[in-house]
Amino acid sequence: MASSSIHLYQQFRPSPHHRSATVQTSGKPPNYVPVRCGPRDNRGPLHKGRTLSIEAIQAVQSLKRSHRLDPTNNDSVSKTLSRLVKSDLIAAFNELIRQDQFDLALKVFSAIRSEDWYKTDLNLYAKLVTAMANKGMTDEIDQLMSDIKVEDLKSAEGKGLVTVIKALLAADRVEPTVRIYEMMKSGGWNCDSSDDEYIGKVLSRGFKRLGKKKVADEIDREIVRVSGGILEKVGV
Repeated sequence: MASSSIHLYQQFRPSPHHRSATVQTSGKPPNYVPVRCGPRDNRGPLHKGRTLSIEAIQAVQSLKRSHRLDPTNNDSVSKTLSRLVKSDLIAAFNELIRQDQFDLALKVFSAIRSEDWYKTDLNLYAKLVTAMANKGMTDEIDQLMSDIKVEDLKSAEGKGLVTVIKALLAADRVEPTVRIYEMMKSGGWNCDSSDDEYIGKVLSRGFKRLGKKKVADEIDREIVRVSGGILEKVGV
């Protein structure tokens, strides 16, 4: 096996004269395709917090190092996070959640919520709910969700509402899920759109699994009323 590997390496290794031959060739190969690079700087693109910039990477590393030395040193955490812009803060939060650095993620979450630009982001709450559920922190989940208000649900962007509902149902948290549903109703939710109907079906299925049949039946009736008597199942 070793000799085969050496043979393959020698077979595909460029010859010593390869570079000079390339330089001396004036024409372009038949399949020549020019490649242009964009501007280079120290900040990578951010896509919904999934790609970390240099600043976010350095912040995560600094937070972890500071936490190892002194978990109670909040001054160092505040100093590190104060340098970050919105996208970097959210990216750092997501990365710490991914690395199971829950205590640090909570500190970043607190910093995010203290910013002037912050509006309740239910996707962040959903990630915290999942992380807490994995650690058996059921009471902490209920306490976290007690911060959510009707206005937060109305202004929720994208799929934040259904994402946090799915996280709560997966964590078997009945009371905060019922509270979310009650706030949805008081805020005017009535299955009058495809998105609202989907959320209703997710809630109905989840409540049935958790033994809240009465609430599930109420939701089913609303779906049937709006959809004209058709109730389709939906996966959660």
